[in-house]
Amino acid sequence: MPESKAERVILWFEELTKEDVPIVGGKNANLGEMIRAGIPVPPGFAVTAYAFRRFIEEMGIKEKIQQILREQVKPGASEPRDYEEASKRIRELIEKTPMPKDIEEAIRAAYGELSRRVGKREEFVAVRSSATAEDLPDASFAGQQETYLNVKGEDEVVEKVKKCWSSLFTPRAIFYRESKGFAHEKVLISVAVQKMVNSRSAGVMFTIHPVTGEEDKIVIEGSWGLGEVVVGGKVTPDEWVVDKKTLTILERRVSEKSIEIMRDPKTGGNLEREVDPERRKAPCLSDEEVRRLAELAVLIEKHYGRPMDIEWAIDRDMPFPDSVFIVQARPETVWSSRKAEAKPAEVKAVRLTEAKPVVKGLAASPGVAFGKAKVCLTLDDAKKLMQKGDILVTKMTDPDWVPYMRLASAIVTDEGGMTAHAAIVSRELGIPCIVGTREATKVMQTGVEYTVDARSGVVYEGYVEELVGKKEEKPAAAAAAPIEVILKPITATKIYMNLGVPDKIFEYKDLPFDGIGLMRVEFIMASWVKEHPLYLLETGRGDVLVDKMAEGIAMVAREIYPRPVVVRFSDFKTNEYRQLAGGEKYEPHEDNPMLGWRGVSRYISPQYEKAFRLEVRAIKKVRDEMGLGNVWVMAPFVRTLWEAEKFIKLLAEEGLESSRDFKVWAMAEVPSIVFLAEEFSRYFDGFSIGSNDLTQLTLGTDRDSAILPKIDPRYFDERDPAVKTAIAMLIEKAHNSPYGYRTVSICGQAPSVYPEFTEFLVRLGIDSISVNPDVVARTRELVASIERRVLIEKSIGIERYDEELGWPMRRQRRGLPNIWARRVDDIL
Repeated sequence: MPESKAERVILWFEELTKEDVPIVGGKNANLGEMIRAGIPVPPGFAVTAYAFRRFIEEMGIKEKIQQILREQVKPGASEPRDYEEASKRIRELIEKTPMPKDIEEAIRAAYGELSRRVGKREEFVAVRSSATAEDLPDASFAGQQETYLNVKGEDEVVEKVKKCWSSLFTPRAIFYRESKGFAHEKVLISVAVQKMVNSRSAGVMFTIHPVTGEEDKIVIEGSWGLGEVVVGGKVTPDEWVVDKKTLTILERRVSEKSIEIMRDPKTGGNLEREVDPERRKAPCLSDEEVRRLAELAVLIEKHYGRPMDIEWAIDRDMPFPDSVFIVQARPETVWSSRKAEAKPAEVKAVRLTEAKPVVKGLAASPGVAFGKAKVCLTLDDAKKLMQKGDILVTKMTDPDWVPYMRLASAIVTDEGGMTAHAAIVSRELGIPCIVGTREATKVMQTGVEYTVDARSGVVYEGYVEELVGKKEEKPAAAAAAPIEVILKPITATKIYMNLGVPDKIFEYKDLPFDGIGLMRVEFIMASWVKEHPLYLLETGRGDVLVDKMAEGIAMVAREIYPRPVVVRFSDFKTNEYRQLAGGEKYEPHEDNPMLGWRGVSRYISPQYEKAFRLEVRAIKKVRDEMGLGNVWVMAPFVRTLWEAEKFIKLLAEEGLESSRDFKVWAMAEVPSIVFLAEEFSRYFDGFSIGSNDLTQLTLGTDRDSAILPKIDPRYFDERDPAVKTAIAMLIEKAHNSPYGYRTVSICGQAPSVYPEFTEFLVRLGIDSISVNPDVVARTRELVASIERRVLIEKSIGIERYDEELGWPMRRQRRGLPNIWARRVDDIL
C-alpha cells in the first residue's frame, strides 16, 4: 500500500496543492498550486513537516524544546533578551542533533534527482523555510524563518535544511507566535529546496496597492541581482504601478541602486558588490518584462481569488519570456486584515455654530473633507506619515509631492495662491484644497482630526457633521461626477478638459468633453522620468525621456481617440527643473524664475535645445510609430516673433510641421501675443489663453502671492477689465488673421470658477473652453444654455450691448460675432 502524503519525507512541487498546507506549509503548497495553474515556477521539492516532526520526536528533543520555552518565555511578561536566550538554546540543540538516517538519505536522493532533471550534476538551489502557519490570509510569518541561496552539493543541502528547521525558533518567530496566540508545539516547519534562478533582477509585487489599498493596481518593486536586497531594505527599489485591467504602466520610479547580491562565479556563493555606475540609475526591468510580470500577477490573483504578495526573478541565462519566474506567492495580509477589522470608534460630531476654526486661507479647490492631519515639512515626512484619507498639511507642494497628494482627502498649505502647484493639482485630482494659510503647519497637529471646508477656506477642529454629512454618508469632496454625463448637450463651442496625470484619463474618460485642451507633461517629467533631460543626454539615456513621455501621452490619446489631445511642451521653471535628478548641474539660480528661462526661450537656447528635441521626438513617436494622429502640440510662454520663428523651424527639423491633422498652438500668456496676434498667426494654427499668466502680466501681480489677494482679491482677478480687453482683442485678431482663421481656446482657471466669465467668452465667439474635470459637465450645460439664449436673442432682434454684460470694449457690437454665422446650423 503506497504511503499517504502525510507520511512522506519528500514531496515534489507538482504533487502539491493548497490543501497540503498542514503537510508542507504555505510556501510549498503555493508553489505547487502555481505549477498546476501554469505559472512559471522553478522546479523543486519539499521536505515535509512530517520529516521535522519525526526528527524532534525520534531524536528526543521535542520535550527539551518545550522545557526551554517554559523556562525562558513568560506570556505577557517577557523581555527581548528572554526571546533571544530561548532562541539561542533551541537552535543550538536542533543543529547539533543528527537527523534520522532515512530522512537524510531521502533529502540527498531528492537533491540528486532535481539536479538530473535540470541537466546538472550538482545544481545551485535555494533552501527556504515553509512554516505550516505561514502564508495564510490572516497570519504573515513571512521572513521570520531563514532562507539560504546558491546552495550546492548534498552536504550543504542537508546542513541548510537543518538550519531552516532551527529557524522556526528565531526570537522574532517565537515572539510572533506568542502575540498571535499560536501554540509553539502546533506550528511545524517544512523546507523548500528549489532550483536557483541566476537572477539578473529580482523583487516583489503586490496585486493590491500596498500603500493605498487600491485593488485595480499592481505594484512591482525590483532591483539588480537577488531579491534579498529588496526585501531586506538594502536598496530603494525601482517601482512600477500597473493597471490591473489593461496592463498599462501607470507610474514608474527608477531609483539609484548602489549594491546587488550575485552568485560568485568563483565560489558559487553569494557575493554582495557595488552596482556598475551605468546601471545604478537604469531600470532593472524592461517594459515588456513589467507587463509579463503583471500578467502573471493577474493569473495568480485570479487563481487564488484574493490579493497576493509575490516574489519574482529574471534569469540572466535565459531568453525572454522564458526568463521570467515566480519564486514565491502568499496572500497579502495587511489590507486583508484591515478590511476585517472592526469599524473605528464613532467620531463625536460638532455643530457648525460650535465648531472651532483653526486656520483660514484661500479656497483653491472646492469641497469638504474630514480626516487626520499629517504635517509634512519635507518629502521624507510625507513618505513616512501619509496614508490614504489623511489631510496633507505642508508649506507648499511641487511635482515630487503628487504621489502623496493623491493619498490625501484634503490639502492645506501655508503658502501659495489660487494658481500655485497645490491649487492646480488639487483641482485636477478633485481634492479639496486651501492654500495661503500662513500658519497651518504650526497650528495643525499630526494625528488630530479636522474638517476642511475648501468652499469657504476654513479648517475646523473635529468632525463638523453639517459640513461633511453623517458618518455613514460619503464625505462631500470635489470630484468629477459621471452621473452628469448621461445627457450631453450639443454645443458649438467645444468643451475641452485639462489633464496632467495620465492615468486619471481612465477615471474621467466618460465625461462629456470634446478633447484635451491642455495636457501638461510636467507630471510625467517629475514622476516618471525624474531625471533632468540634460543629465539623461550626458549619460547616454535620452531615450528614457522619449519613451516615458510618449507612453504617458499615448495612454491619454489612445483612450479618447479620435478626440484631440493638445500637449503643452514642458513648462517647468529653473527652480523646478533643478529638483530633477542631476538638475543642480544645469540650472542657474534666478531671482524670479516665473519670468525667467522658461517656455520657448528655453527650447531654442543653445544650452537646452538638444534636450527639448527629445520632447519633440516623443510627440513624433506617438504620432508616427503609435499611429495616434489626434495628438497636437502647444508652446508655452511665447514672448517674441523671432523666437516663434525659431521654434517652428526646430519642429520642422524634427519632422513636425503643421498640417490638416496636426496643429501647433501657442499659449497666449504674454501680452505681446495679444498686441501682435496677426503676426503670430503666421507661425501658429491657434492660441490658448493662459488666463493665470495673462492676468499676472497684465495686472503686474505675482500669481503665487498670498498677500495681495488677502488685501483685496481684485488684485488677481481674470475678470478685470484690462484682462478682458486683452482677451477680446486676441479673439478678434486671431479670427481675422491675414494668414487665415486661427482658433482661440482658453485653459486657465477662470471658466472653471466664474459662470459670467464663461458667458463673456462664448459671446465673444471663442472656439473652445478647456476646464478642470470636476466642472466639465457643468460647463457644457452652461455653454449650451448661453448659446441657446444668444440664438433666441438674434431671432427676435434683441441687441446686447457691451456695457450690459460688463464687457470692456468701447464700441457697440451689433448682432453676433462673425464666428456665430457658422455655428447656427451646428447648434440647431
